[in-house]
Amino acid sequence: MPKKVDHEARRQEISEALWRIASTRGLDGASLRDVAAEAGISLGRLQHYFGSKDEMLRFALRHINQLAERRIRERIEKLPEEPSPRTVLRACLAGMLPLDEKSRIGALVGAAYFARAVHDESLRAEAREGTPELRAFFADQLRRAADRGELPPERATEDEAMLLISVTDGLATYVLLDVHGPEQALRLLDRHLENLFGGAQAGHA
Repeated sequence: MPKKVDHEARRQEISEALWRIASTRGLDGASLRDVAAEAGISLGRLQHYFGSKDEMLRFALRHINQLAERRIRERIEKLPEEPSPRTVLRACLAGMLPLDEKSRIGALVGAAYFARAVHDESLRAEAREGTPELRAFFADQLRRAADRGELPPERATEDEAMLLISVTDGLATYVLLDVHGPEQALRLLDRHLENLFGGAQAGHA
């Protein structure tokens, strides 16, 4: 068991070395040799943990998605007892925005994966894997809000859930491009939620 834990930890360290490269110059410029050097290990040692660059990319993508999910889960756990669906949604969506250095690096790495996944079917399948589950979770929160009389029933749909994801992704992209800053992105997100919920009061996370 200890060997397995150490093996997993080293794979995660290699993934994080890959992210540091991806966040500054994208994934196409990240060779196995570059990643090994960034991780402070030999190329042969890296190949002990990953047989190919594709395997490394898929593992690193899963790992960064898990960290993002953990960050969002922690935001939700900090909410007051029995938060409203709108408050849960706001916490999740804010957690998807690059509001600090750690989440900005995550967003930069995500953008690098997206650019590569457009032309890489296996990576594209990996990148989109969590989207249906996230859309379903958001749609469930919208239905809960409608049941509580906080949202018009016709807005409690998977289409609206997908719009929430898309709007937040767009806001995140423009933070990375310095079109607007994190605070403005958060303000625009709140404005979208106000339009969706008809201006009902929200408990902000």
